[in-house]
Amino acid sequence: MLMDSTERIENFAKFIQKTYFDVLSENIRKGKNFLVIDFRKLTEFNYELADCLLAEPEETLKAAELSLEAFDLPRKVRSFQFQVNNISDDCRRLISSKRTADFGKLHFFEGIIRAKGHVLSRAEIIKYECPSCGNVLNVMQDDRKKTQPTRCGCGRKGKFRVIGERRVDIQKLELEELPENVKGTSQPQRLKAMLKKWLVDPKFEAKFNPGAKVRITGVLQEIAILLRNGAESVDSDFILDACFIENIEEEDVDSEISGEEIELIREIADREDCVDVLVKSLVPSIYGHDMIKEGVLVQLVGGVRKIAKDGTVKRGDIHVLVIGDPGAGKSTILKRVEVVIPHARVATGKGSSGVGLTAAVVRDEFLGWTFQAGTLVLAHKNVAIIDEFDKMTKEDRDQIHEALEQQTVTIAKAQVQARLSCECAVLAGANPKYGRFDPYGRSLADQIDLPPTIINRFDLIFPVTDVPKAESDKLVAGKILDVHTGCVGDDCEDVVETGLLRKYLNHAKALMPSFTKGASDHLIKYYLKIRGKSGGEEGSRVVPISARQLEGLIRLSEGYAKLRLSNRVSVGDAQRAIDLMDYCLKQVAFDEEAGVFDIDKLATGYGASFRTAVSYVNEAFDSLEKETGKMVLLIDDVVVAAVEKGAKEPDVKKAFEDMRRKGDIFYPKNGYVSRA
Repeated sequence: MLMDSTERIENFAKFIQKTYFDVLSENIRKGKNFLVIDFRKLTEFNYELADCLLAEPEETLKAAELSLEAFDLPRKVRSFQFQVNNISDDCRRLISSKRTADFGKLHFFEGIIRAKGHVLSRAEIIKYECPSCGNVLNVMQDDRKKTQPTRCGCGRKGKFRVIGERRVDIQKLELEELPENVKGTSQPQRLKAMLKKWLVDPKFEAKFNPGAKVRITGVLQEIAILLRNGAESVDSDFILDACFIENIEEEDVDSEISGEEIELIREIADREDCVDVLVKSLVPSIYGHDMIKEGVLVQLVGGVRKIAKDGTVKRGDIHVLVIGDPGAGKSTILKRVEVVIPHARVATGKGSSGVGLTAAVVRDEFLGWTFQAGTLVLAHKNVAIIDEFDKMTKEDRDQIHEALEQQTVTIAKAQVQARLSCECAVLAGANPKYGRFDPYGRSLADQIDLPPTIINRFDLIFPVTDVPKAESDKLVAGKILDVHTGCVGDDCEDVVETGLLRKYLNHAKALMPSFTKGASDHLIKYYLKIRGKSGGEEGSRVVPISARQLEGLIRLSEGYAKLRLSNRVSVGDAQRAIDLMDYCLKQVAFDEEAGVFDIDKLATGYGASFRTAVSYVNEAFDSLEKETGKMVLLIDDVVVAAVEKGAKEPDVKKAFEDMRRKGDIFYPKNGYVSRA
């Protein structure tokens, strides 16, 4: 049997006097009208009182407020708030497991903040005066509509005058089930929550933006569902009246690793072929593509995020783009990463708009105008996997520029302004422009159907071509048959079991290696060597690599050091990063005729040879216009003049098309061209 109200008040007064009186006095002295109660301490003091708090939390917390009248406090207290944390694990509920039987009881839920409304002011108590007798009526307000007294003690009914009210700050949240708690293909469920009073204090409120992983303790209540005609439905929704909220800290990975597993991890790290073993273990069911697997592996541990003295932030996350022919295995790699990193967020270009990947401003009956976090925001401190990346519209792709490089999402719509963090590594998969790479046609870079501004934000770009070759096809076929007959997987020789691989990568990701002087000098030497191969005339020089690629090399080098579980980046780590970067650039940014890298093919979409051709075409126009005195020229004459100056005919034709598209030239009649 539960205590009555008087016993609760008396016992709470004794508990506060014994455990929290000094803290209470200090809080009130500072103007903080709240007290955080540790449920475990309350249980040790009086388990019956703790049972009352779980079974009847609203009545028990009200008794706690009334118990304050027994103390000589520094000043008079109004609208005090008791916050309860550290309640027993028996009170934990999954968002998907909430039920009607939980109404009115104290529980805690864990989830990701999906959306957050504005801070509002709500009347908690309204004072009404009876015009007939002057009696003052204090009326508690509910969460839906203003409640007025029905009658006074003198017999008067209705038309009471408002003489005062006590207001509190409130804020509404929408919580989404944690990915690890979603079973199978189930849709993650959501729960509305309401924060009040000091839980909405600006110092705390800033910590709980969309994408934050939180634990909220509160009383589960019902909220009416309104129909389109304004009437209340017989069905009700769930809402959590919060009495405590806290961020869930990143789990200490080492605490989950047993001593035996630590030894196995150390044995792997001490091997000379450590990285090769991990690469082989990442996607053991696919033959080949070792460089792609290695690039993805380094991505999963990432580099080191740095904040300069002037506040400039350098991201540590590594972005990888895999563009391949259908059936080449890229989707299998993406799916395998989802298994190895179970908390990764997954989306597709077809199924997500730009706001679905970043954030959206929406109007909600419960939250009002608010923003909802998208895939990249929800993947904060994790990995975002986006398949069919090329299927998004241009408008959608433009919205993720900031998210990829600055790792923030800025919203300024419908009077909602916010900046959300999305510090995540992006692993994207896409198809070539025409569905399949043409190895005998244009360069691979020209067949990537993505804007240069997007492509340039990826540290590693891997084209995957499916070219028939008897020897490799035989090995691929053998591997596929092995998979279907159950002869490949974690039981293969020299393959790290998936669970151990996951813990290895999590352990490695937490490291923060620093560069040795040898490694730094090695990267600088490589950078200067490649930059020195620019050649060409002033204005048409090839730009082999830029500072953006150097920063990518730094992140990759740090990632290799992490894979070795080392706190120092060695020359060997720097060299492996260079080899990996070289492998990517030779496929998407290599000028075969000049024999050098041309990063402008990725950064701007135009290589040095194209820029040279445009320059020669303009010179041809100048000379022919001067010679003929005409503005309208034969196309063949301009092409011949440009070729004579040193341009190549394919580049000239490509320059013509680009200049026409930009409006620099036009065709007044068949076979003729003129500058605009």
